Amino acid sequence: MPDRRYLIVAVVVLALAALACINFTLFAEETTESAEVSPTAEPTPLPPAPVQPGEANPDEPVFITGTITFTSPFFLEGNAEPFVLLEDEAGFVNRDLEFEFPLEGQAIGPVELVSDDTLVYSLSLPAVPQGTPVDVDNDGEEDRGVQVFVVAYWSNTWDGPFLEPRDGRGWSTAYASTITDPEREYEIIGGTLVVWAPDDEQGFPTGFGDDGLLFTEDDPTAPIPAGYSLVDLNEEPFRIYKEAQPVIDLIEGEIAVNDLSDLSYEEAFDALFEKVSREYPFTAEKHVDWDALYAEFAPRVASARNDEDFYRAIRDFGYAIPDGHIGLTINPDVFFLEHGGSFGMVLTELSDGRVIVTSVLPDMPAAEAGIKVGAEIIEWDGVPVGEAISRVQPYFGTRSTPHHNRVEQVAFLTRVPPDTRVEITFRNPGEGSPETETLRAIVEYESLFQALPYFSEDEFALPVEGEVLDESGLGYIRIPTFSEDYNLMARLWERYIQALIDNDIPGLIIDIRTNGGGNGGLALDFAGYLFDEEIILSQRSYYSEESGEFEYIGVPSRIEPAPLYYDGPVAVLVGPYCASACEGFAYALAYGGRSIIVGHTPTAGMFGEVGRGQYELPGDLSMQFPTGRPETPDGEVLIEGVGVVPDIVVPLTEDEALGRVDAVLEAAIRALQEEIR
Repeated sequence: MPDRRYLIVAVVVLALAALACINFTLFAEETTESAEVSPTAEPTPLPPAPVQPGEANPDEPVFITGTITFTSPFFLEGNAEPFVLLEDEAGFVNRDLEFEFPLEGQAIGPVELVSDDTLVYSLSLPAVPQGTPVDVDNDGEEDRGVQVFVVAYWSNTWDGPFLEPRDGRGWSTAYASTITDPEREYEIIGGTLVVWAPDDEQGFPTGFGDDGLLFTEDDPTAPIPAGYSLVDLNEEPFRIYKEAQPVIDLIEGEIAVNDLSDLSYEEAFDALFEKVSREYPFTAEKHVDWDALYAEFAPRVASARNDEDFYRAIRDFGYAIPDGHIGLTINPDVFFLEHGGSFGMVLTELSDGRVIVTSVLPDMPAAEAGIKVGAEIIEWDGVPVGEAISRVQPYFGTRSTPHHNRVEQVAFLTRVPPDTRVEITFRNPGEGSPETETLRAIVEYESLFQALPYFSEDEFALPVEGEVLDESGLGYIRIPTFSEDYNLMARLWERYIQALIDNDIPGLIIDIRTNGGGNGGLALDFAGYLFDEEIILSQRSYYSEESGEFEYIGVPSRIEPAPLYYDGPVAVLVGPYCASACEGFAYALAYGGRSIIVGHTPTAGMFGEVGRGQYELPGDLSMQFPTGRPETPDGEVLIEGVGVVPDIVVPLTEDEALGRVDAVLEAAIRALQEEIR
């Protein structure tokens, strides 16, 4: 019997965008005026030489180091080219959420992972930074101003090694030398600024003023020395100082995990429940009765005597809410006891209601009982198989939509405690009479890995793969994830789009049927290659402690045209395992009829944002709940609980379930050929 310690079952965390840095932006409108210069005019005097380190200025800042400690499970996801940036804060000073960081002003430094939760960084300061001057001394006169920076963690996805607008804009709200407040539109409320003054005649705020906001008219100000200065915003008045090689640790901010692991079971559950019941974004839509849930699960938590009892109570609490984004780490011992046994076969439910066997593993109970591939399962332990499926609770949680939940119920019908005996009535293909056999479950996991797509992806496959289909001449691109190396994905996607254009490919099929999500921003960047105009799609709201209501934060999600544009017709293949960011991508591509959506069922219908909803609990458990509520510009909940519905619904037949045809792909080919004609 395989040692149960080798069970590797991971919760699939489908997040819209769990990001290393959360940044918001707006396009700044800049105007410049040219003045005629008389040939006899006096030359403009040169500015004073910048302050340089040396014997006379031993404390002049030249080199910054520090650590970046992180708790978010998404922090390193996809970030292939990370660095720290001397981030120009003109965006924050002007409250411009779409401020684009000037390329010439981007001074960057290396980062290095030194432990499971910590990076170290270093950043050399340029002698004369090329940031955006801002006049913040409130003296009513036009001054040369200062350049204001924070040290912030970033990663590059598009184009060269520096940031371009698609990589991020605005100002950092996490993993930066400053602290921001999401309750107040990400106002900077603490931390450390790096300021450069061209001379000693500039002023700088020494406090937040009566309104509590930085860089507003009521800020008290004082002179600031020439050259670089560090400004500690945590002191009142602000401490303005110089230090040659300061150590400044970056702050994780709002997306830090809510750590409840040191509390008792009851204390942790109460703290979790109090926060989740306020911040969960779909209470009304999903008819969640929080009082009833507390009355049911608080006594179970209170009676827990060990980690397994607590785990089961918390797990069942998550089961009670139909949301595929609610996730909990797996307790392998509990999984083994409850679902470690199976029979060596995989089932599929067809559109006509029949349940057939699509895989039989050799030398296992199903094979030994004479069950063959293609066999129809009629009864399961004396109950009609459809009814038996309806009774199953999928181990990885209750999904957001009935169709997604159903496919996981089918997968877990065969998962039982080891040594369980189940009577199965089946009819093998080509045989008239049903047979009934009693099978004993053995410890095996291969059938589970085959049944669930997120366990069977090829780890050596590229995250974006494309080809030209031989018979139709159509382009075909498969994107199995938005969670891989973002830079690699961007380059592959752009390469395929360029090839489509260069070779006059008449139509494109994009296959995202098993894409579990990831970086929602990257997904919308991909969509931009198929549109020639900007389109506002949605906006997310979050619970505000101050108002007690859900309020919009940041700029809306949108499609922005990319440097390349493919204008041919597009079909998108979807299914119940297209989830989270994948669904945002499908929704974007379907906007205005740009693409034809094809599939057996809608997508998963799980679109709440989870970046802020991470929890560490006693018993070495990690749990997540959605916190962000996606809405259309008209204020309607987007995707959650429904999914992206196909324009062409393709029945799931026996031939497709057994791998003889790909009916969804064939339907997409036919649809595009009709458009091309």
